[in-house]
Amino acid sequence: MFTGIIETTATVTALEGADTDLATLHLTGPDWLDTTAVGDSIAVDGVCLTVVGPGTFEVMSTTLALTTLGRLAPGGTVNLERAVRADGRLDGHLVTGHVDATTPVLHTTHEPGATVVRFELTEELEPLVARRGSIAVNGVSLTVSDVSEPGDAPAWAEVSLIPETLRRASLGGLDVGDPVNLEADVLARYAARRDDVLAARTQGGAA
Repeated sequence: MFTGIIETTATVTALEGADTDLATLHLTGPDWLDTTAVGDSIAVDGVCLTVVGPGTFEVMSTTLALTTLGRLAPGGTVNLERAVRADGRLDGHLVTGHVDATTPVLHTTHEPGATVVRFELTEELEPLVARRGSIAVNGVSLTVSDVSEPGDAPAWAEVSLIPETLRRASLGGLDVGDPVNLEADVLARYAARRDDVLAARTQGGAA
């Protein structure tokens, strides 16, 4: 479990075997990245990965295909967060590291004190995102500042990035068309599942 509060960024040194069933991702970054125990979990651009060696992770082909990790290249920058401690502060929101969708940035706007980024929402993700709710974008816990109206195409959501967020994470380089990993608030997932189950039961009873 993570909080979406990015600790630091790291640089991609290699992504080996990207065309196989199991790739190996190598990163270089903070000192703790080389001393983290094998088996520990680290969120890399919002994707929960297991450490297999100093700065090294194994990544399944499905993960590469469904997230932005498959597009990583040497020299690229990724956001890092270690799993939250049970006795730590929850400064962001509950983030699982299980990406719901990878969607493109629709546009960015620079405003006084903030950069507004709008990204597309998939049909499955749209009902899980609410104005002033929480969302993780490339692993960063953010508040949704605005969302599209139901029926708008494409559906979208916006977040406002303050200068501190731009300094600490890799979101400052986002441009139109760039893909981002999105994870909805886990509580929204459970609420949607509850509604689906209750609706199915009601329809079954009516039949």
